Amino acid sequence: MSGDFDCPVKIINGDENHIHILFRLNPNHAIKDLMKNVKGESSHWVNQQNFNPSKFAWQTGYGAFSVSESMIGKVETYIRNQKIHHKKQSFIDEYNEFMKKYGLPILQNDEMA
Repeated sequence: MSGDFDCPVKIINGDENHIHILFRLNPNHAIKDLMKNVKGESSHWVNQQNFNPSKFAWQTGYGAFSVSESMIGKVETYIRNQKIHHKKQSFIDEYNEFMKKYGLPILQNDEMA
């Protein structure tokens, strides 16, 4: 993450349609400001590198979840193994299973585009 936010990153990994970032959130900053910065700076960098024939942009929104200190190792392993994990279960199916478990609204496939 940008040094301006002082949020040390533990791990970043993802799949073709999403990314996971495990970091320690600095309590002096709001998650919305941090995510705006991450999305803006990364979009700018990707577009400067010309990785895509069309302009890259993140989808609107993001998900943010807190993790207890005792679960950091497990979450780090989960993030490290994204490509293997999503061969067994799609991101949307896993996300909706998680949301149902905690009584949160699920997403439709077209909302993930």
